[in-house]
Amino acid sequence: MTIKNVTVAGSGVLGSQIAFQAAFKGFNVTVYDINEDAINKAKDRIRGLRHAYKTDIAATDAEFEKGLANIGYSWDLQQAVSDADLVIEAIPERPDIKKDFYEKIAKFAPKEAIFTSNSSTLVPSMFMEDTGRPAQFLNMHFANQVWLNNTAEIMGSPKTDPAIYQEIVDFARNIGMIPIQLKKEQPGYILNSLLIPLLSAGEDLWVKGVADPQMIDRTWMAATGAPMGPFAILDVVGIRTAYNITLAEAQAHPEANTQPLADALKKLLDEGKLGMESGEGFYHYPNPEFKQKDFLSI
Repeated sequence: MTIKNVTVAGSGVLGSQIAFQAAFKGFNVTVYDINEDAINKAKDRIRGLRHAYKTDIAATDAEFEKGLANIGYSWDLQQAVSDADLVIEAIPERPDIKKDFYEKIAKFAPKEAIFTSNSSTLVPSMFMEDTGRPAQFLNMHFANQVWLNNTAEIMGSPKTDPAIYQEIVDFARNIGMIPIQLKKEQPGYILNSLLIPLLSAGEDLWVKGVADPQMIDRTWMAATGAPMGPFAILDVVGIRTAYNITLAEAQAHPEANTQPLADALKKLLDEGKLGMESGEGFYHYPNPEFKQKDFLSI
């Protein structure tokens, strides 16, 4: 099967990025979300990517406009997936919501359509039967700022057809991603399995008062040569996401003592500090302190 028509379900920060990247690379893309208000926000979010594409990868206005022209929008789920060759699910990280979503699109999408999930923690075997097509279902996880951090981690279930897996590897390449191929299911894939312990360690040092976020980042950057430290990464990921994960951990495992971190992150959210998306988190944007020449000065 040749993938031409792509539906991206969920138009949040990452869903919008995935949708535009596919459109930018010439695919016909439909963005689905639950209502007109969500779709209008998606349109603004996608149009707002222009500066990043021009600044970071030297895209021209004409190229950006061509990408925009390849995108349609819908809050009618049946309409959104009726012609899809590939559905990329980027909806909230809740198993009940995802299960319901797959059961619905299984009825509406063409029987040849491939379904993929951008889930960062939930493995495909959890939902493969809900899709009605377990051989055509797998995960494809993107890193934030897809035009720059261009990886797509590809993870099948025990029932994923190897030929379908290869089609998604090829698709990832065709939209400018480096396909990261996993041989078996792993919550967190490769990237988050490496990244989350780093972020957690940084947060722990901060909450305990060992050092402030800037000093923690400065240490990591100076000692390893990394371009960003854990708190700069948290700004990119989004502090709301970090808070939701931490709060869920605090509620599920009170003995882990993560509530103080949840409270500290909630304070930032209450102050409107959402990270890069709001212009302020642990740093100020678009010119954050960690990118200044004197950040690592002796």
